[in-house]
Amino acid sequence: MLDLNELCGMRGKNAVITGAASGLGAGIARFFADAGVKVMLLDINEKGGEEVGAKIRASGGDAVFMRCNVTSQADCAAAAEAAFQRWGSIDSLVNCAGATRRRTVEDLEEKDWDLVLNVTLKSVYLMCHNVVPYMKKQGHGKIVNIGSGWALKGGDQAVAYCASKGGVWNMTRALAIDCGPHNINVNCVCPGDSDTPMLKSECEQLGGTYDSAFKASCAVRPIARLGTPKDVAMCVFFLCSEMSPWVTGSALVVDGGGIA
Repeated sequence: MLDLNELCGMRGKNAVITGAASGLGAGIARFFADAGVKVMLLDINEKGGEEVGAKIRASGGDAVFMRCNVTSQADCAAAAEAAFQRWGSIDSLVNCAGATRRRTVEDLEEKDWDLVLNVTLKSVYLMCHNVVPYMKKQGHGKIVNIGSGWALKGGDQAVAYCASKGGVWNMTRALAIDCGPHNINVNCVCPGDSDTPMLKSECEQLGGTYDSAFKASCAVRPIARLGTPKDVAMCVFFLCSEMSPWVTGSALVVDGGGIA
């Protein structure tokens, strides 16, 4: 009989998760903590991050929040150092921070392009730039970057978001090549529309109302529902676990068949 806890090898491990104050990041943090993983929550949203950490600890999990602007080299370096000092290792890094501005290229302002690219793409570079040296030093590590279905195909009124998520996906492949010889796996999880504050924000940016009709329009796919943070968290967990030792440079699409 298989012992799944032993097979996963995650109990007692640790993970640094960006964008952890809400949405997918918070869901990933909660799922990991429920499975016995120690988590460091990084976000610029102090109130939300502290609340997520408090709920995890109230449920018996091990969580600490650290304010981190993931577009800042100084903040990302401090977060990586704090995690390594706290645990003596950094077993997993989950890059989940993201932003979107739903505009066509002629309507998109430069400041919004910069915001989306910095929060969504530059953050992955900065976190990996600062965490990979620790993983190389310890001789192992798992990195999961949160992409999107729109990392693999285009989407309407989303030029900056598609560019940033496409960059995340191709950066993942390049990182996998460089990091593989150091026993560091790097993969990308590409969610479809999920019931999160970001989807609500997208709806409002497009002039809609985040109601059952809008959600139904997003759920037109073979598995006819919106995704949940848990749907995504389970796949991230698999890629950070010992069940995926020979998986690297891959994109795992989690979208109910939306781009099938």
